[in-house]
Amino acid sequence: MQRRTPALERVRDRLGSTLFERVAGPGGEAARARIHGAPGERWFPPGSAIRTVHGDASMFVGGLRALLLQSLHPLAMAAVAGHSGYRGDPWGRLQRTSTFLAVTTFGTSGDAQEAVDRVRAVHERIRGRTPSGEPYRAADPHLLTWVHVAEVDSFLRAHRRYGARRLTEAGYDAYVAETARVATALGAADPPRDQAELAERIGSYRPELRSTRQAREAARFLLLNPPLPPAARPPYAALAAGAVGLLPLWARMPLLLPYVPLVEETAVRVAGRAVVGTIRWAMAPPPPES
Repeated sequence: MQRRTPALERVRDRLGSTLFERVAGPGGEAARARIHGAPGERWFPPGSAIRTVHGDASMFVGGLRALLLQSLHPLAMAAVAGHSGYRGDPWGRLQRTSTFLAVTTFGTSGDAQEAVDRVRAVHERIRGRTPSGEPYRAADPHLLTWVHVAEVDSFLRAHRRYGARRLTEAGYDAYVAETARVATALGAADPPRDQAELAERIGSYRPELRSTRQAREAARFLLLNPPLPPAARPPYAALAAGAVGLLPLWARMPLLLPYVPLVEETAVRVAGRAVVGTIRWAMAPPPPES
């Protein structure tokens, strides 16, 4: 096996460490060691579909797409705007979300349940009203299901387009079914178990979705004004364009997002694959010495 040159290894290590700290936070290394190394049963075994999808770098695109799609529900968006701190502490929110996904996907059953219990306790405290006066509460099973289906649809579509090892249709059905276990534990209402049910459920929410000022502001923040240094903005722009390119037209129009099919089918896909591939390379463990 060909060895990496020392210079290339340093570049990979520096980039990988920077990305990992952004996603996992300053305590990420200790958390990763516990999540993957602690003995005990897991909710999902090695080789499961959920591990394949959630362990892939395509999640960077899927996560952005999920946030954009979720914002179209005015109750979910009001809860995020009022309680998540996504503007004041966007990296903290990302780190909490990524840690929850990692623990429930790869961690021990006990740690996964503890993570779910913490999130449920937080959800019980989050309630309020939208700018138009509609009441919301984060623990509402109907609202939790919307957040869930928007995430699962986004992660699945991002993996289908940018994943390193794409699944069969049966594999993606299994992915939806496996994520339902986590959603049920969080309190979602009868989450879908396959792709057909997922599409049907998303369709059932469409009458509740609409453009709001909070949703449009969130889209502008995520796509145009992320808290990033200048050098990181071009690759982030490729990820953001890839996320927008995975949204259906009915979701783009309320957020005032463009639709340029020729560009999306060529330049956006190529750039997205290049950036996701670079992230995958940077964050992967080095190959064994030969």
